[in-house]
Amino acid sequence: MNKLKSICVFCGSSEGNDNEIISEAFLLGEKLAQREITLVYGAAKIGVMGQVAKGALKHKGEVIGIIPEFLKLKEVVHQGLGELVTTKNMHERKMKMQELSDGFITLPGGFGTLEELFEIITWSQLGLHQKPIGLLNTGGFYDDLLELLENMVKRGFLKMENYELLLVDNDIDRLLEKMREFKPVQVPKWLKPDRT
Repeated sequence: MNKLKSICVFCGSSEGNDNEIISEAFLLGEKLAQREITLVYGAAKIGVMGQVAKGALKHKGEVIGIIPEFLKLKEVVHQGLGELVTTKNMHERKMKMQELSDGFITLPGGFGTLEELFEIITWSQLGLHQKPIGLLNTGGFYDDLLELLENMVKRGFLKMENYELLLVDNDIDRLLEKMREFKPVQVPKWLKPDRT
């Protein structure tokens, strides 16, 4: 069983137009706080990001926000966080998120959210980390993406064991359970980074 003391959440800085997504984001923050799991996220007080933080903070959860210097605007950064980490750039931000987290959950979002998801799952595929990666498929938001990934497997561009690195559910409790039970696949020797 994985000890999930901290989870990084990737999600939109926009709220979109689906109230179910907003409600689920708040609920995820609440459930992380209730389980004493630290929320690591992009530090914004707006959008889906802001809702996750609001849910965690309302229920006395620990929240760490990580934001690059160029995005650190007073109207965007959440001022009530337990800890705010400022990085030089986006790449350093993602490295810090990975470093501080025992697992990752992706909620609905746009290009930035997908970029974060695919980078962290690629790092897993390459053996750079062995942490569970969850996708909360609220209201079937990611159905089309999952269909595309299945097509990648069918057409030989994605191995099934790498496809299965992505843990998917539309229920928060079930997703967290899958993440706790996650067992990383063995990475081929030629892909393992040289630790010497």
